[in-house]
Amino acid sequence: MEKVKIYSRFERFWHWTQMMLILLLIITGFEIHGTFEAFGFETSVRLHSAAGWAFLILTIFAIFWMLVTGQSRQFVPVRNNIKSQIMYYISGIFKKEPHPVKKTADSKLNPLQRIIYFGLIILVFPVQLITGFSYLFFHYPDKPFAFEGLEAIAVLHTLGAFLLVAFVLAHLYLITTGHTITSNLQAMITGYEELDEETETATN
Repeated sequence: MEKVKIYSRFERFWHWTQMMLILLLIITGFEIHGTFEAFGFETSVRLHSAAGWAFLILTIFAIFWMLVTGQSRQFVPVRNNIKSQIMYYISGIFKKEPHPVKKTADSKLNPLQRIIYFGLIILVFPVQLITGFSYLFFHYPDKPFAFEGLEAIAVLHTLGAFLLVAFVLAHLYLITTGHTITSNLQAMITGYEELDEETETATN
């Protein structure tokens, strides 16, 4: 095994900031819907709006960074090894079989991760931002309980929220699927991860 720099400082900042904002948006969003009480309705509306603006700004910076550095290629879906990746998560991982796709500095995401992140970037995140700001400017704060023609927007936004909750749960599971239970988490903290030496040699 060899320690390799996988994640840059900006990638780690982007990841952890995005995570905190998504969690804050989920908690305040479901409180606004009356699912539970945490901060109080008015405070949750303000926090949700502020987090939405922060998420938009972070997304703009992230897109700019991906285009400038060429890291956008990491999120482009590929057809190879999709079936083997699915079988690995269904059964192979429990039999301690080797990962079908080796992680490298030039290819950080496996085929399923690429599809999921690509869907988030081009579909879920844009839908959440567009519907969220539409709801904000045409609904709050004057009439917080009257939909007035915004039912479709509210439904789409709520559906997107449930997709994000599902993503967070899946992401928490995937964190544990590295060489060790904590290796993926440590890599996102330090930027370095232990990879197979022969894999790195082959890609250099």
